[in-house]
Amino acid sequence: MIEDGILLIDKPAGITSFGVVARVRRVINQEYRKRSDKNGKSKIKVGHTGTLDPFATGLMILVIGNECKNSNKYLKMNKVYEANFRLGFTSTTGDPEGEITKINNNKPSISDVKKVLSEFVGEIKQRPPVFSAIKVNGQRAYKLARNGKEIELPLRSVQIFNIDLIDYNYPNIRIRAHVGSGTYIRSLAVDIGEALGTGAYCSELRRISIDNWRVENAKTLADFGIID
Repeated sequence: MIEDGILLIDKPAGITSFGVVARVRRVINQEYRKRSDKNGKSKIKVGHTGTLDPFATGLMILVIGNECKNSNKYLKMNKVYEANFRLGFTSTTGDPEGEITKINNNKPSISDVKKVLSEFVGEIKQRPPVFSAIKVNGQRAYKLARNGKEIELPLRSVQIFNIDLIDYNYPNIRIRAHVGSGTYIRSLAVDIGEALGTGAYCSELRRISIDNWRVENAKTLADFGIID
Protein backbone atom coordinates (compact mmCIF):
# COMPACT_ATOMS: atom_id res chain seq x y z
CA MET A 1 0.00 0.00 0.00
CA ILE A 2 1.30 3.46 -0.93
CA GLU A 3 1.61 5.88 1.98
CA ASP A 4 3.62 8.55 0.14
CA GLY A 5 3.89 8.97 -3.62
CA ILE A 6 1.65 8.88 -6.66
CA LEU A 7 -1.00 6.52 -7.92
CA LEU A 8 -2.09 6.27 -11.56
CA ILE A 9 -5.82 5.72 -12.05
CA ASP A 10 -7.77 5.05 -15.25
CA LYS A 11 -10.92 7.05 -14.54
CA PRO A 12 -14.19 5.58 -15.87
CA ALA A 13 -16.98 7.64 -17.40
CA GLY A 14 -19.91 8.78 -15.29
CA ILE A 15 -18.03 9.75 -12.16
CA THR A 16 -16.41 12.99 -11.07
CA SER A 17 -12.69 13.28 -10.37
CA PHE A 18 -13.57 14.11 -6.76
CA GLY A 19 -15.59 10.89 -6.65
CA VAL A 20 -12.57 8.91 -7.81
CA VAL A 21 -10.41 10.47 -5.08
CA ALA A 22 -13.03 9.83 -2.39
CA ARG A 23 -13.43 6.16 -3.32
CA VAL A 24 -9.70 5.47 -3.51
CA ARG A 25 -9.05 7.39 -0.29
CA ARG A 26 -11.66 5.30 1.51
CA VAL A 27 -10.07 2.02 0.38
CA ILE A 28 -6.52 3.16 1.21
CA ASN A 29 -7.51 4.30 4.68
CA GLN A 30 -9.52 1.16 5.37
CA GLU A 31 -6.37 -0.83 4.66
CA TYR A 32 -4.25 1.60 6.63
CA ARG A 33 -6.42 1.27 9.73
CA LYS A 34 -5.90 -2.48 9.69
CA ARG A 35 -2.19 -2.02 10.20
CA SER A 36 -0.71 -1.76 13.68
CA ASP A 37 2.25 0.52 12.81
CA LYS A 38 0.34 3.73 12.18
CA ASN A 39 3.20 5.95 13.34
CA GLY A 40 0.78 8.27 15.09
CA LYS A 41 -1.14 9.17 11.93
CA SER A 42 -4.91 8.74 11.92
CA LYS A 43 -5.31 8.66 8.13
CA ILE A 44 -3.51 9.12 4.82
CA LYS A 45 -4.20 12.11 2.61
CA VAL A 46 -5.19 11.51 -1.02
CA GLY A 47 -5.64 14.24 -3.61
CA HIS A 48 -5.80 14.71 -7.37
CA THR A 49 -3.61 16.71 -9.72
CA GLY A 50 -6.20 18.00 -12.18
CA THR A 51 -9.78 17.02 -12.92
CA LEU A 52 -11.36 15.15 -15.78
CA ASP A 53 -14.96 15.92 -16.72
CA PRO A 54 -17.53 13.32 -15.57
CA PHE A 55 -18.11 12.09 -19.16
CA ALA A 56 -14.36 11.73 -19.78
CA THR A 57 -12.15 8.73 -19.10
CA GLY A 58 -8.45 8.15 -18.75
CA LEU A 59 -5.39 8.97 -16.76
CA MET A 60 -5.50 10.70 -13.40
CA ILE A 61 -2.49 11.10 -11.13
CA LEU A 62 -3.45 10.87 -7.47
CA VAL A 63 -1.02 12.12 -4.84
CA ILE A 64 -0.72 10.19 -1.62
CA GLY A 65 0.49 11.32 1.81
CA ASN A 66 3.42 13.75 1.77
CA GLU A 67 3.32 13.93 -2.03
CA CYS A 68 0.11 15.99 -1.74
CA LYS A 69 2.26 19.06 -1.14
CA ASN A 70 3.74 18.61 -4.64
CA SER A 71 0.41 18.42 -6.48
CA ASN A 72 0.93 21.71 -8.35
CA LYS A 73 3.91 20.39 -10.29
CA TYR A 74 1.72 17.72 -11.91
CA LEU A 75 -0.91 20.31 -12.86
CA LYS A 76 1.60 22.09 -15.10
CA MET A 77 2.58 19.02 -17.12
CA ASN A 78 1.71 18.48 -20.80
CA LYS A 79 -1.05 16.04 -21.65
CA VAL A 80 -2.25 13.89 -24.57
CA TYR A 81 -5.94 13.32 -25.24
CA GLU A 82 -7.98 11.33 -27.74
CA ALA A 83 -11.35 12.87 -28.48
CA ASN A 84 -14.34 12.69 -30.75
CA PHE A 85 -15.92 15.92 -31.99
CA ARG A 86 -19.48 15.71 -33.31
CA LEU A 87 -20.14 18.21 -36.07
CA GLY A 88 -23.47 19.84 -36.90
CA PHE A 89 -24.49 20.29 -33.26
CA THR A 90 -23.62 22.45 -30.27
CA SER A 91 -23.90 21.79 -26.55
CA THR A 92 -24.39 24.28 -23.74
CA THR A 93 -21.54 22.56 -21.87
CA GLY A 94 -19.41 21.61 -24.87
CA ASP A 95 -19.97 17.93 -24.08
CA PRO A 96 -22.77 15.29 -24.12
CA GLU A 97 -24.13 16.40 -20.75
CA GLY A 98 -25.40 19.76 -21.97
CA GLU A 99 -28.42 20.79 -24.00
CA ILE A 100 -27.75 19.65 -27.58
CA THR A 101 -28.88 21.85 -30.49
CA LYS A 102 -28.85 20.92 -34.17
CA ILE A 103 -27.03 23.58 -36.23
CA ASN A 104 -26.86 22.39 -39.84
CA ASN A 105 -25.99 19.51 -42.17
CA ASN A 106 -22.90 21.07 -43.71
CA LYS A 107 -20.34 18.36 -44.44
CA PRO A 108 -16.79 19.70 -44.60
CA SER A 109 -14.34 17.85 -46.84
CA ILE A 110 -11.46 16.00 -45.25
CA SER A 111 -9.10 18.61 -46.68
CA ASP A 112 -11.12 21.34 -44.96
CA VAL A 113 -10.97 19.42 -41.69
CA LYS A 114 -7.20 18.95 -41.93
CA LYS A 115 -6.71 22.62 -42.77
CA VAL A 116 -8.76 23.83 -39.81
CA LEU A 117 -7.06 21.43 -37.40
CA SER A 118 -3.67 22.75 -38.48
CA GLU A 119 -4.80 26.30 -37.69
CA PHE A 120 -5.18 25.39 -34.03
CA VAL A 121 -1.62 24.12 -33.58
CA GLY A 122 0.73 26.46 -31.72
CA GLU A 123 -0.01 29.10 -29.11
CA ILE A 124 -3.67 30.01 -29.40
CA LYS A 125 -6.25 32.05 -27.51
CA GLN A 126 -8.94 29.95 -25.90
CA ARG A 127 -11.98 30.75 -23.77
CA PRO A 128 -12.55 28.14 -21.05
CA PRO A 129 -16.05 26.65 -20.79
CA VAL A 130 -18.38 28.32 -18.31
CA PHE A 131 -19.08 24.83 -16.98
CA SER A 132 -15.59 24.42 -15.58
CA ALA A 133 -13.85 24.39 -12.20
CA ILE A 134 -12.26 27.81 -12.76
CA LYS A 135 -12.97 30.18 -9.89
CA VAL A 136 -14.83 33.46 -10.47
CA ASN A 137 -14.79 35.76 -7.44
CA GLY A 138 -14.08 32.77 -5.23
CA GLN A 139 -16.80 30.53 -6.69
CA ARG A 140 -16.53 27.72 -9.21
CA ALA A 141 -17.72 28.79 -12.65
CA TYR A 142 -19.87 25.68 -13.11
CA LYS A 143 -21.78 26.43 -9.89
CA LEU A 144 -22.54 29.97 -11.08
CA ALA A 145 -23.62 28.66 -14.49
CA ARG A 146 -25.90 26.06 -12.93
CA ASN A 147 -27.52 28.84 -10.91
CA GLY A 148 -28.27 30.74 -14.10
CA LYS A 149 -25.60 33.40 -13.63
CA GLU A 150 -24.36 35.08 -16.81
CA ILE A 151 -20.60 34.73 -16.90
CA GLU A 152 -17.98 34.98 -19.62
CA LEU A 153 -14.51 33.76 -18.78
CA PRO A 154 -11.65 35.74 -20.34
CA LEU A 155 -9.57 34.42 -23.23
CA ARG A 156 -6.24 32.97 -22.28
CA SER A 157 -3.21 31.64 -24.11
CA VAL A 158 -2.72 27.87 -24.30
CA GLN A 159 -0.21 25.73 -26.17
CA ILE A 160 -1.21 22.99 -28.59
CA PHE A 161 1.82 21.05 -29.80
CA ASN A 162 0.04 18.93 -32.39
CA ILE A 163 -3.36 17.62 -33.44
CA ASP A 164 -3.44 14.31 -35.34
CA LEU A 165 -6.54 13.34 -37.30
CA ILE A 166 -7.28 9.72 -36.44
CA ASP A 167 -10.49 9.41 -38.44
CA TYR A 168 -13.14 11.53 -40.14
CA ASN A 169 -16.54 10.05 -40.82
CA TYR A 170 -19.12 12.86 -40.76
CA PRO A 171 -20.42 13.95 -38.32
CA ASN A 172 -17.52 12.59 -36.27
CA ILE A 173 -13.93 13.82 -36.15
CA ARG A 174 -11.61 11.68 -34.04
CA ILE A 175 -8.36 13.35 -33.03
CA ARG A 176 -5.33 12.95 -30.80
CA ALA A 177 -4.05 16.19 -29.29
CA HIS A 178 -0.83 16.90 -27.42
CA VAL A 179 -1.46 20.03 -25.38
CA GLY A 180 0.00 22.21 -22.67
CA SER A 181 -1.38 22.83 -19.21
CA GLY A 182 -4.73 24.62 -19.02
CA THR A 183 -6.02 23.55 -22.44
CA TYR A 184 -9.71 22.63 -22.59
CA ILE A 185 -10.53 20.04 -25.25
CA ARG A 186 -14.21 20.98 -25.00
CA SER A 187 -13.33 24.55 -25.96
CA LEU A 188 -11.16 23.23 -28.79
CA ALA A 189 -14.15 21.27 -30.13
CA VAL A 190 -16.38 24.36 -30.02
CA ASP A 191 -13.78 26.55 -31.75
CA ILE A 192 -13.10 23.96 -34.46
CA GLY A 193 -16.83 23.62 -35.08
CA GLU A 194 -17.13 27.38 -35.49
CA ALA A 195 -14.16 27.46 -37.87
CA LEU A 196 -15.74 24.74 -40.00
CA GLY A 197 -19.10 26.53 -40.00
CA THR A 198 -20.87 23.49 -38.58
CA GLY A 199 -20.82 23.84 -34.81
CA ALA A 200 -19.39 20.98 -32.74
CA TYR A 201 -19.11 19.55 -29.26
CA CYS A 202 -16.80 17.00 -27.66
CA SER A 203 -18.78 13.76 -27.49
CA GLU A 204 -15.96 11.54 -26.19
CA LEU A 205 -12.75 12.36 -24.34
CA ARG A 206 -9.95 10.17 -23.02
CA ARG A 207 -6.70 11.31 -21.43
CA ILE A 208 -3.90 9.09 -22.71
CA SER A 209 -0.89 10.51 -20.92
CA ILE A 210 0.43 13.15 -18.53
CA ASP A 211 4.09 13.91 -19.21
CA ASN A 212 5.73 10.44 -19.33
CA TRP A 213 2.97 8.61 -17.43
CA ARG A 214 0.59 6.62 -19.62
CA VAL A 215 -2.91 5.31 -19.02
CA GLU A 216 -2.01 1.71 -19.87
CA ASN A 217 0.09 1.65 -16.70
CA ALA A 218 -2.77 2.87 -14.53
CA LYS A 219 -4.98 0.91 -12.16
CA THR A 220 -8.74 0.81 -12.46
CA LEU A 221 -11.20 1.33 -9.63
CA ALA A 222 -12.04 -2.37 -9.91
CA ASP A 223 -8.44 -3.13 -8.92
CA PHE A 224 -9.33 -1.60 -5.56
CA GLY A 225 -12.55 -3.58 -5.31
CA ILE A 226 -14.58 -0.48 -6.19
CA ILE A 227 -17.53 -1.38 -8.40
CA ASP A 228 -20.42 1.07 -8.74
